[in-house]
Amino acid sequence: MVRLEWPLHVVRRVAVAVAAAVVAGAALWLGVGWLQERLSTCAEGVVERGARDECVGVTDGAYAFAPDLDEVRKKIREENARVLAAADREPYVSVAYLTSFTTTADDSNSAEGVRHELQGAYLAQYRHNRGDLSATPKIRLLIANAGSRSAQWRYTVDELIARKGAPDRLVAVAGLGPSTDENLAAVRRLSENGIAMVGATMTATDIQNIDGFVRVAPTNVDEAYAAAGFLKRRGSATAVVIQDVAQGNLYASTLGTAFTEAFQDGAQHKLVAERMTYDSSVGSAWQNELRYMPGQLCLQRPQVVYFAGRGRQLTHFLDALSNRSCTEQKFTVFTGDDTTNLTAEQIAHAAETGVEVLYTGLSHPDMYRTSPQAVSAPSAKNFQPGGLLDQWFPRDPRYDGGALMGHDAVLAAAQGIQMAARWQGKVDGAAVGRMFHQMDGSQQVAGASGFISFQNNGNPRNKAVPILRLTAAGQAEFVEVSAAEGKPPEQQ
Repeated sequence: MVRLEWPLHVVRRVAVAVAAAVVAGAALWLGVGWLQERLSTCAEGVVERGARDECVGVTDGAYAFAPDLDEVRKKIREENARVLAAADREPYVSVAYLTSFTTTADDSNSAEGVRHELQGAYLAQYRHNRGDLSATPKIRLLIANAGSRSAQWRYTVDELIARKGAPDRLVAVAGLGPSTDENLAAVRRLSENGIAMVGATMTATDIQNIDGFVRVAPTNVDEAYAAAGFLKRRGSATAVVIQDVAQGNLYASTLGTAFTEAFQDGAQHKLVAERMTYDSSVGSAWQNELRYMPGQLCLQRPQVVYFAGRGRQLTHFLDALSNRSCTEQKFTVFTGDDTTNLTAEQIAHAAETGVEVLYTGLSHPDMYRTSPQAVSAPSAKNFQPGGLLDQWFPRDPRYDGGALMGHDAVLAAAQGIQMAARWQGKVDGAAVGRMFHQMDGSQQVAGASGFISFQNNGNPRNKAVPILRLTAAGQAEFVEVSAAEGKPPEQQ
């Protein structure tokens, strides 16, 4: 074999060329990666994720996840900037409000509802920082979007965990969205990382006994018992339960079971048929299932149909029921708090079916006017006509109760922060989480949705539950205040 020998100067040129090619290739690869990262970044801490390229993550108000949030996020950003500007004189920590801020038709919560939640959260921040409840440390309020149906919860939660240290000093997360498997997973991960949590609208009874987690919303069991108590006082003797059996719908499964247990008490109040079910996870088949149910109800003739399903499925069921063959038979449909997430148009349409629709809400501003002893006056007044929210966000009706629940969730977190700060210099999530267990008696949370103290499992004690009726005007009409034990707690 002939051995080839290259001149030294040629070898050097080849080596230089190869090295240059390697460097250029690496630079191109890094450049593409950098460009892709830049293209996927919506703002600091916010990136595009998922099939819909949703902007998810955490912002201090500098970024609006949806156009209709622009007004409230500007106020939050201004307040956060004010807190930072005074940081050398007054210490601060951060609380994040986490939910699905980029909702779609697949979400049980509505864009209107989550906007109202954020408005209420800002009100609580304002009251704690420089309003009637002024205390230290001050609170920066972060806005955290987990995406539609919380599909991107892991990225957003990891971003929150990363903000436990300076400069954010995150100690608590409020909101947390509806009762779903994704949101439960988010709660567990936050708990594992020592962050305190206050659920605003999460009601599934199974979500409990998690370190650092409490909720200001009544559980499904409490809602069901409050509903059953109201119906019995009203004279209703017979009922049938319709329940969504979709896997992962913790809301529906616990609601249907709880009402069954609460309503039946022998011959006087009974279910006249076996529980009727549908599965909302099976394409559009659930709509067909609901269409066939009125025929069965015409045979069973219950006074009350208890619908344990999401609000958007309720509207389909009511359409089917309005076309029943037994038009002379009057039905009352009673359901849970997810009805709150219906839009004004959907509420009006539901009322047009001619069927009376009642439901247990999470809160309602009229609770203060009709049952002032059941709520905190200083808190509730902010939600009345001419109150602070009306001044800040006029022409935005808040009958869905979302603003009250968002406010009370952040208010509970703020109270935990204040209590922890009294006895230790540095406030962290674990300390705030422990303070929730001390919120009883004179330390109960003076909420706009009711007076709140927490059981050891994180559930509120005998929380006030408003009974609401859908009206043709597209509003939720207040009927009365109920509670699992009949009467809610009052100020102590």
